[in-house]
Amino acid sequence: MASMSLRFAFVLFWISILASTVLSDLVISKIDRRIDLTSQIVRVVSSLKVENRGHDTASEVLLAFPDIQAKNLAYLQSSHHEGKGKGKQSAVSLPVTLVQPEGMPSDLTFYSISLPKGLEKGKSFTLDVLAVFTHSLKPFPEEITQADVQLVVYQDSAYYISPYEVRFQTLAVRLPSGRVESYTKYPSTKLVESDIKYGPFENLPPFSYIPITVHFESSYPFAVVQELEREIEISHWGNIQVTEHYSLVHGGAPLKGGFSRIEFQSRPPIRGESSIRHFIAMLPPRAHSVYYRDEIGNISTSHLWSDSKMTYLQIEPRYPMFGGWRTSFTIGYGLPLRDFLYEADGKRFLNITFGCPFNEIVIDHLIVKVVLPEGSKEISAAVPFVTKQSQEVKYSHLDIVGRPVIVLEKTIVVPEHNIHFQVYYKFNNLALLMEPFLLISGFLFLFIACIVYMHTDASISKFSASYLAKQQLDEVRATVQQVLSIINRVLAVHNKLETSLRDLSRTGDVQSCKAARKAADGSFKDLAKELKPLLGYLQSSPQASQIWPKVEELLSKEKELQEKLMAKHSAIVDGFEKKSARREVENRVASIDQKLAILRQEADELLDTLDDF
Repeated sequence: MASMSLRFAFVLFWISILASTVLSDLVISKIDRRIDLTSQIVRVVSSLKVENRGHDTASEVLLAFPDIQAKNLAYLQSSHHEGKGKGKQSAVSLPVTLVQPEGMPSDLTFYSISLPKGLEKGKSFTLDVLAVFTHSLKPFPEEITQADVQLVVYQDSAYYISPYEVRFQTLAVRLPSGRVESYTKYPSTKLVESDIKYGPFENLPPFSYIPITVHFESSYPFAVVQELEREIEISHWGNIQVTEHYSLVHGGAPLKGGFSRIEFQSRPPIRGESSIRHFIAMLPPRAHSVYYRDEIGNISTSHLWSDSKMTYLQIEPRYPMFGGWRTSFTIGYGLPLRDFLYEADGKRFLNITFGCPFNEIVIDHLIVKVVLPEGSKEISAAVPFVTKQSQEVKYSHLDIVGRPVIVLEKTIVVPEHNIHFQVYYKFNNLALLMEPFLLISGFLFLFIACIVYMHTDASISKFSASYLAKQQLDEVRATVQQVLSIINRVLAVHNKLETSLRDLSRTGDVQSCKAARKAADGSFKDLAKELKPLLGYLQSSPQASQIWPKVEELLSKEKELQEKLMAKHSAIVDGFEKKSARREVENRVASIDQKLAILRQEADELLDTLDDF
């Protein structure tokens, strides 16, 4: 915090030196400045009385902001009250433009306020200036625990930085409460409840300054939308659909340590006081079909109610959001078309608000997309502040050339930007008939297709080439299934031989094992006879040309499997007859067992392939 204060003072010190020779015919005879720090958005309201002491008529008034403040300037408005007496005055907005006057310090950013008429010699003019800043309150300490209160630091100058001489000025800094850690004190400084008052200061030269730092408690949640995309889709059938995608972060002091639900609920007014517990969106009074959606499941509760002026949507996160925590969600709602679409000078125009419906939220990047009906022409947008504008095309149901979309982008958006803007376009009412015509044509085509289908004989002749080919393919499939059935029976005989060898190792009955082998030989011969005509048919059928190589491979594997099994059987029986050692017999058949396992796996894979034919 000390380094920030020194940096601020250093910049202003050079401003004072560089501007020491600046002269002007204008003098600020009185200025009352009020800085509102009750939320995360800093609002500075200045009331200036300007006098012309020179000979030439003045047409503009310059405002100066240090660059370290100007980079966070989100909104700047100047107005003048006309009329006399209470109730008779009306505020007139004055044009404000960014300028680069010659001979001024490079560390300052200047804005020019155009006066409604020239200010002549000896005349005075009173104007009000509203400057709104974001990201100007810095958490200190930078991290806090769940039980800590959030403290922030704000830095500014007690003197109003101006290129003109200031004869009389005061400053009031309004805080959220009277709980202040520290603040810069000067002889004329005093703390009254939640307001710090500086001044009055008199007869100050141009670019005068004295730095002030206020370290105070702020429990206001710092909700910052890093990106918001609003899509406003117009339908001339009577509805406007608004969809808003939020990517939000708590911009306050990050949470240090873990989160405890028990502690949070045990003392809710104290624990996590600066956390975000809910959001309230203030929608137009006749909003309908309201919904929200959260992709990560963070939002779990919502409430919707309305009155004659507004529709309120309250969204409660499942967990309170602490500093540094993020969430993303989408809300959508419909609006009556007649409340926002009008006609003038042969054009239609949409009149709707620009910003988001949440109060006291800072938006770093806002994208507003207005989707117009297909066929709209001569499109233009009128926004009361500077935005980046572009156009694109969106395709939806029943679109042919697509719907034109005007895209408005702005960085650093605050609630003051939530004012109406207009999108103008021309539209031919005959284009409304395009979608009904497409629907009617589609249904008509479907009915005609059904009629043609019902009156068409689509049966396949029993003498056609395609029917005969299908019949032959079915015969091949049936034959393959018969071959697989016989192969499975052969494999069952293999299993019986394996069983006889296990019985031999348990009982030592060689004669029973030899009888099992003799029976197996008979079964193999009988199954080979059944298999022969089937294989002959498959080999000669053109429809089996693709499957026949797999059948041949299966037969080869089965034959090799049978040979290895017989060799194993002979080796084990001979070992028992010669009364060889058990270990010697096992070593003799070990390599055969490995080969048998590989062959069985390959045969099973071929069986699965042929079974899917």
